[in-house]
Order: sequence, then structure tokens, then C-alpha cells
Amino acid sequence: MRILVVEDEPLVADAVARWLRGDAHAVDVVHDGGAALERIGVNEYDVVVLDRDLPVVHGDDVCRSLAAGAADARVLMLTAAAELDDRVAGLVLGADDYLPKPFAFAELSARVAALGRRARPAAPPVLQRAGIRLDPHRREVFRDGRYVPLSRKEFAVLAELLRADGAAVSAERLLEKAWDEHTDPFTHAIRMTILKLRRKLGDPPVVQTEPGVGYRIP
Repeated sequence: MRILVVEDEPLVADAVARWLRGDAHAVDVVHDGGAALERIGVNEYDVVVLDRDLPVVHGDDVCRSLAAGAADARVLMLTAAAELDDRVAGLVLGADDYLPKPFAFAELSARVAALGRRARPAAPPVLQRAGIRLDPHRREVFRDGRYVPLSRKEFAVLAELLRADGAAVSAERLLEKAWDEHTDPFTHAIRMTILKLRRKLGDPPVVQTEPGVGYRIP
């Protein structure tokens, strides 16, 4: 998934981003509410991990903007305030879930994954096509019963191709979902990742190129 982490404490933001990238997500990070609204206006996010007490634009106002706008991103609100009234207030603002600080990273992963499932059309818990079996939760891939070790980027790209259910996925879409905003769109990252993915998945080749359109698994 593409995730935006909005947290004004750099050490916390970096720790959250590193953890979520370890789950094969593409993660962008900003440290104030104004920057968050700018990014949300430019990029398509599945989940926004939003600290409530933010400078420039308060997290409450960012949450209201997301709830009132056309964005499909789900909001996981973070706050040091763990009282019931605070949790209720956050949900009333439009947050989809609420996680008080300090929190366990394993719980963060679980809540982000649950929100991601709600941010997109329902998909089976295990993705299967053309002899490929991908388990998003265990982060395991098998081809005709053979375990296939993949990097985080390869796993993310394969998951997007499988979710497309046979339709072509553009390189732009793959770049948006599997890489963060610091990736140069003119690099060969997508092409090289597809080449490695084809090699690891083995014969017969399963990832097809649709010239001028993208890639698909028929």
C-alpha cells in the first residue's frame, strides 16, 4: 500500500516509516499538518497514519479535510491522549481507527492492514492466479507449490499484479503503490523489478508486458 505518516517527532516518524516499509509498503513522511494536506492533494494514499497534535495545521483539521474530501484514504489517528473522550472525539472527526501512544509496532501493522482492506475493494486474504499463491499477511509466495523468496519491492509489485485479476497494471500505478515519493519516475526501477520477478517465478513466464499499457498476469 501507499501510506502517509504524519508525525511531528522525527524519531517516531522514522521508526514508524521503517517498520511499515518492512511490511512492503511505500511510505512517505511529513512532520506537520500543512505538508500533509499538500501531499494528500498530490498523491493517492491508501492509509494516512496521522498524529493528532501537529504544528501548522492541527491533526483534527487534517482529519476533517480528509473526511470531507474525495480522497479514499483511511485514517489511523495517533495520540498520546488515551482517555475515552479523546478516542471518541477522534472518531467523530472522521478517523477510521485510533491508536494511543505508546503502541506496539505489531499492533500498528495489524491496524494498518485492516484499514488497507477497507480502502480498496474486498480481496481474498490469499491472492492466487496462474499457479501463484501470495499470502499478504505471512508475506509468502509460492509458484506451483515451490516457495519463491522475494524482496519487499518484488512482493509489492506482484501483489498489485495479482489484485488486478488479469487486467494490465501501468508502470505509473506500480510506481505509485510500491515506491515512495523520493523515487525518480524516470528510473528503470519498475523494469528491473519485473525482470527479477520473472526470473524468480521461473518458467513458463507468467508476467506479460502489454506495450504502451503495462504489465499483467493473464
